[in-house]
Amino acid sequence: MSGDGAPVDEIPPPAVVDLRRMGVERLARLRDEMRSQGVDGAVLMHGPHVTYATGHVPEAVDASHASHRRAMAIVSASDRPARLHAHDAVMEAASGSAETGDPLWPELDDGAGEVGSAIAQVLGDVTGRRVAVDAVTGAMARAGVLRGAELVDASRVLGPARLVKTEDELACLDQAQRHTERAMVAARAACIPGSTRAEVAGAFLAALRDGDSEPGLGYRNGIDPIFQPMPLHRDGGPRTSTGHVAFPIGVENPVFAEGDLVWVDAGVGWQGYMSDFGCTWVAGRAPSPSEQSLCDRWIAVLEASLAVVGPGVTLGDVARAARTVEPDETPWLPQFYLAHGAGLESAEMPMIGTDLGQAFDDGFELAAGMVLVFEPVIWVDGVGGYRAEEVVAVTDDGWRRLGGGDHYEPFRT
Repeated sequence: MSGDGAPVDEIPPPAVVDLRRMGVERLARLRDEMRSQGVDGAVLMHGPHVTYATGHVPEAVDASHASHRRAMAIVSASDRPARLHAHDAVMEAASGSAETGDPLWPELDDGAGEVGSAIAQVLGDVTGRRVAVDAVTGAMARAGVLRGAELVDASRVLGPARLVKTEDELACLDQAQRHTERAMVAARAACIPGSTRAEVAGAFLAALRDGDSEPGLGYRNGIDPIFQPMPLHRDGGPRTSTGHVAFPIGVENPVFAEGDLVWVDAGVGWQGYMSDFGCTWVAGRAPSPSEQSLCDRWIAVLEASLAVVGPGVTLGDVARAARTVEPDETPWLPQFYLAHGAGLESAEMPMIGTDLGQAFDDGFELAAGMVLVFEPVIWVDGVGGYRAEEVVAVTDDGWRRLGGGDHYEPFRT
């Protein structure tokens, strides 16, 4: 199967990314959305929001470090340059419309005054103006940094701006997915009876590092890779409120046994854009006929879903197509989704089949440039389950794959 009707070996090579053009186009989209909502400025500290506005990708480090050394983007709805304040700024990836300022310390009372000064330099007096924010620290609140402004949830501005990707954004996602797929070859070889989760994850991370031609600037592990041996019965693991199997579980360091069905999940960022790799492996042997049937049914759900994907199609249309193949049970984990979006975060809008409900799905139409990560699950109690992920971009006449091929094929005999 191929993403756009072509054989897998004819999937085109990765596109060249123009980072400067991508930055300029993203900032223009953000400003268009700000103006349409009557927002005068934005003060952003959420990492993906900072990246979208300036091109800077904050370090993926522990939460306390990330909070202490926060990056901040300040954006005016006017055409003046966006401002980036970061402790580890690498401007090669930043947009041509971003200028840099000194590092700020928004978590500290001693630093709040400088935060206020920086905001005033870009936005002027905020009194009576609408300012989008994704966080206001205690120090900023105590100092009254944004006093007098009408604060707007930044996600309501950034969400619509980020929903449809530019061609350069799609190329970044494609690069990240291909690199993840290459690194997973080493992980698959390491996933044998007697190996541990840590050893398989180590093989993946080593291959990820060794294949990176831009250490420090290129690929970054975004999600701790998951290699989870799954129970054969729903009640064979931790309880979930939905009554289904629990995934992911990142605790302990299990030793894989022959015949374990191992659910795999990983996300790797390139220029901030996240891949999403999912597959099911059998440790130490080929799949049994019953296990292979799970994979075949999964592919049937995927194909039925993709057959309807295109501009103007609703999320509800896609979910109904998936259910026609598996009418007896919803073919995805009820605590997750049939599909989710991907971009600067590994799971973002649009999302299909969530507890937002049928009315939401039926009211949301796909458009060219949106990204969908399909992750159906086929489960037979006593046999186990098959889960994998396929990443596609909606096109003017359907969809196309992001990544290099059918990475779920290793399950096949």
